[in-house]
Amino acid sequence: MFKKILIANRGEIALRIIRTCREMGIKTVAVYSTADADSLHVRFADEAVCIGPPPSNMSYLKMSNIIAAAEITNADAIHPGYGFLSENAKFSRICAEHDIKFIGASSEMIEKMGDKASAKATMKEAGVPTVPGSDGLLESYEQAAKLAEEMGYPVMLKATAGGGGKGMRAVWKKEDLKKALESAQQEAAAAFGNDGMYMEKLIEEPRHIEIQIVGDAYGKACHLSERDCSVQRRHQKLTEETPSPFMTDELRDKMGKAAVKAAEYIKYEGAGTVEFLVDKHRNFYFMEMNTRIQVEHPITEQVIDYDLIREQILVAAGVPISGRNYTPKLHSIECRINAEDPYNDFRPSPGRITTLHAPGGHGVRLDTHVYSGYVIPPNYDSMIAKLITTAQTRDEAINKMKRALDEFVIEGIKTTIPFHRQLMDNPDYIAGNYTTKFMEDFVMEPEVEE
Repeated sequence: MFKKILIANRGEIALRIIRTCREMGIKTVAVYSTADADSLHVRFADEAVCIGPPPSNMSYLKMSNIIAAAEITNADAIHPGYGFLSENAKFSRICAEHDIKFIGASSEMIEKMGDKASAKATMKEAGVPTVPGSDGLLESYEQAAKLAEEMGYPVMLKATAGGGGKGMRAVWKKEDLKKALESAQQEAAAAFGNDGMYMEKLIEEPRHIEIQIVGDAYGKACHLSERDCSVQRRHQKLTEETPSPFMTDELRDKMGKAAVKAAEYIKYEGAGTVEFLVDKHRNFYFMEMNTRIQVEHPITEQVIDYDLIREQILVAAGVPISGRNYTPKLHSIECRINAEDPYNDFRPSPGRITTLHAPGGHGVRLDTHVYSGYVIPPNYDSMIAKLITTAQTRDEAINKMKRALDEFVIEGIKTTIPFHRQLMDNPDYIAGNYTTKFMEDFVMEPEVEE
C-alpha cells in the first residue's frame, strides 16, 4: 500500500481524498496556488507545497511543479481528482517515468478513450451500442452533407477533442450545415488546438445517464449502477440523482452489462464512468468514457455504502475488485452549489463568504472546502459545495433536499441555492419528467425581497 499520496487538485475533491487517505493510514501532501493558501485542503493535509501563482497553467496544470512537489516530499502516488490533469495522458506517462503511481488510467487508456472518435470506434468493436454517425472524422463538407442526408436530420456536429459543449452544433436542416460546420471547427481549433469534427444522429428528448464502473489490474470490472445527469445548463451538470427516475430493471441490466463489457474490453483499471444518451424509447447509446472520478460520485457512495476513493486507491495498489454489480437500495440527489447568481444568467460571484451555516441531520451530506471568512478566488471553477441527500424513496430525498437547502445559509456572495430550491418545487422535476433540454424552459421566479 502507498505510504504517501500527493493530491494534484484543490477544493472539495482534494479534501475528500485527504479524508479517505487518513482513514486508510496514508500520509497526504496538498499542493496549492497562492490563491488557495487558506483553503481547507491545505490545512488538513499532512504536508502542503505551494506550486505557483493563481492561474491554473502556472500551478495546478504545471506538471513539472507537481512532480517536483511529489519528489521533495517522497510521495509514492499522485491522485489527480477530477478536472485539471486527471485525464491528461502526458501527465500519467510522466508519473510512470518518475516511478510515481498515477491513481487513474494509464496514458494508453486515456489516449484511447479521451479522443471521442477513437473511443466510439473502440466501443463499436466491443459491441456496445453507439449513436449512428460518421466513421472517424469528417474530411469535407461534401462528405458531411452526404452523411446527413443518409442519416436524416437533425444531426449533431461534435469536436473530437471537445468538452464543456465547445465545438458542438445541432443542425436541423441542410441549409444550416455548412455554416454550422465552419463555426464549430473554428471554435474547436481555438479551444483545443484541434478542429477535427465528427457527426452523429441527434438523439431527440435525450437523457444523460452514466454507469459507474471500477476495473482492476487483472481484467475484471463491475458496475455500481447509474446516475441521471440530465439537468444541465450549457452542457454543465447542475444536479444528479440515483437511481434514475427513467430507469427500469431491464434497462439497468442492459446498460450495466454494456458498461462492464466496455471496461473489460479495454482492460480498464481504476474508477471510471461510461456515459450514455438514452432516448425516449429507452434505447441507449455510448457517448463517452470519463477515465477519472466524477464530481457526482457521492450519490453512488450513499446508495450502496461504498467509498469510491478508497476503491480507487486499492485498485491502484493492485488489489482485485470484488467483481460484484450493485443495485441501489436507497435514493440520493446531489445539488452542485456554485458561486454564481442564478437571477443574473448564472454570472460568477467570487468574493468573501461573510456567513456560512451548513445544513445537517439524517441523510444529509455536505462536501465543501469553504467556511465563513473564506475568499473564493475568481481563477477556478465556481463550484464551492455539493449538497447530497439520501432517503428510502425519491420523494423523501426531494423533501429532505428542500429542507437542507432552506437551512443552507451562505452570505457575502451569490450562490445557486435559490435555483436548486426552485428546482425541487418544479412539477416536471418532481415527476421525474426531464431531459437534457430541461433548462431551456426553466425560468427563475423573481427574487423575494426580505
